[in-house]
Amino acid sequence: MPRQTTGEIDSEIVDRAASLFSRHGFGRTSLQQVADAVGYTKAGLLHHFPSKQAIYDAVVAVVTQQLSNLADSVEALPVGYARDLTVVTSMVNLATDWPGVSEFANSLVHDGHDLGAELAQGGLALLGAFGVDLENPDDERLIRIVSTCTGLTMTTLQASRAGLTREWRELVITVSMDTLGHSARPSG
Repeated sequence: MPRQTTGEIDSEIVDRAASLFSRHGFGRTSLQQVADAVGYTKAGLLHHFPSKQAIYDAVVAVVTQQLSNLADSVEALPVGYARDLTVVTSMVNLATDWPGVSEFANSLVHDGHDLGAELAQGGLALLGAFGVDLENPDDERLIRIVSTCTGLTMTTLQASRAGLTREWRELVITVSMDTLGHSARPSG
């Protein structure tokens, strides 16, 4: 088996820690729990990140960077089916590739804790990716977006845990598009 690069190890630490932070909160997650989750000693973990706060900061950076990249990738597309499909597909990919980070981002929606400026910017980037007019948001559209994001993240995580990622992928995308109000692919 090829040896992991430092970047791959750091990504694994960030993703596993993100999952723990989403389940237990920052204050109740110990460095030892993170080390155990990635199969390292506490000293080995601290070789990659100098503190629990540094790991948390890396989680926040990944969340905001991923959402910013997503928003940038669809900026030129007009609001509508094709843009929504691109965002939904990218979010399914994100939940598949970064399950812990996706779980963490999803937990922010329902935990009601202060997001901080950086995470709030990530949330605004996501709304921008969906083409939400932040000056005059449509409540129904906002509800559809939140329902879509929460549902597709949790369903993709369940599919991953059950080993059904490939089998469920297209259905998760289809149901997510339905939730956004696109009941059928437009013709032409």
